[in-house]
Amino acid sequence: MTYSRFLVLIAAGGSAALLLGALAFQFIGGMAPCPLCLWQRWPHVAAVLIGLLALAFGARVLGWLGALAALTSAGIGVFHVGVEQKWWDGLASCSSGSITGLSGADLLNTDIAVGAVVRCDEIAWSLFGISMAGWNVIISVMLALIWVAAARRR
Repeated sequence: MTYSRFLVLIAAGGSAALLLGALAFQFIGGMAPCPLCLWQRWPHVAAVLIGLLALAFGARVLGWLGALAALTSAGIGVFHVGVEQKWWDGLASCSSGSITGLSGADLLNTDIAVGAVVRCDEIAWSLFGISMAGWNVIISVMLALIWVAAARRR
């Protein structure tokens, strides 16, 4: 295995690990994701698929696409951290509204606007004062750098 392919394996594997961690928090830990959390996952799915293609066909061009995917997730994560920290307003679909005071019948009524059950502007979990979105930013930037190293290798 070439060093470039090894770097692709690390970068794509890192995205796969982030996805598995998010799914573990969701399905084992019972922490439902907010809409921005879900958005941060899609670029990692793309990075894993790009990694598979890069392992099969080479990392030169695909490495740059992998870096772009990782940076896209990091960018969404930066926005999410800003929403969590109240630096700026989030999306209306996940930062406003509440189901407090609504009956079961109200929740089933499609004429009533109900905010997201999981809010994007509340930190559900953190480690060392950094939220999951913040950890996604940090790790995604590191993965993007690995992708760039893979793309630059000959």
